[in-house]
Amino acid sequence: MEIEIGRGKEGRRAYGFDDIAIVPSRRTRDPNDIDITWTLGNYRFELPLLGSAMDGVVSPRTAGVIGKLGGLAVLNLEGIFCRYEDAEEQLEQIAGFDKERATAEMQRIYQEPVKKELIAQRIREIKEQGVVCAASLTPQRVRDLYETALEAGIDVMVIQGTVISAEHVSTDESRPPLNLKEFIPRKSRATFRSSRVAVPPTRPACT
Repeated sequence: MEIEIGRGKEGRRAYGFDDIAIVPSRRTRDPNDIDITWTLGNYRFELPLLGSAMDGVVSPRTAGVIGKLGGLAVLNLEGIFCRYEDAEEQLEQIAGFDKERATAEMQRIYQEPVKKELIAQRIREIKEQGVVCAASLTPQRVRDLYETALEAGIDVMVIQGTVISAEHVSTDESRPPLNLKEFIPRKSRATFRSSRVAVPPTRPACT
């Protein structure tokens, strides 16, 4: 429902948690009859929880905790844990920065290069906890770093980006779609699907 909010503008009514009440239905379900497990390839997880590949969310230690609870946590292989041996101390520093200098100090900290030996070490730390090891790389770093991750024993490789699509759209039909298979050796590939859609060229609007 649209609501007039002044000066010819309208808005849609939104609801927050305080506006909604969850009322039990007349029928309940035995928890023993519910299956919340999920699978990713050959791996089965008991808890529908996926930890985001962010330094403030997943460390090697929290990856082990989440894994033992039945979920899956993704470690950022380009994050602070693969740049510094003392990553926890760096995170404590970041947490203590005031707003005025936080951005500049974080930029300085993240100028430290990613180290392949730390990638291997972090993956081993997760594997030693007896859980599935998932970690991420950005598309531009996959070629340089995936072999290190595979040799260290990574189980699930996540290729992440700000904007990623399974569909390639182009006005040039001769251009092939993005092929993620070329990044991953055949013996360790997951199944990737990509498609291409050709769109007719459009004329820019004149204003």
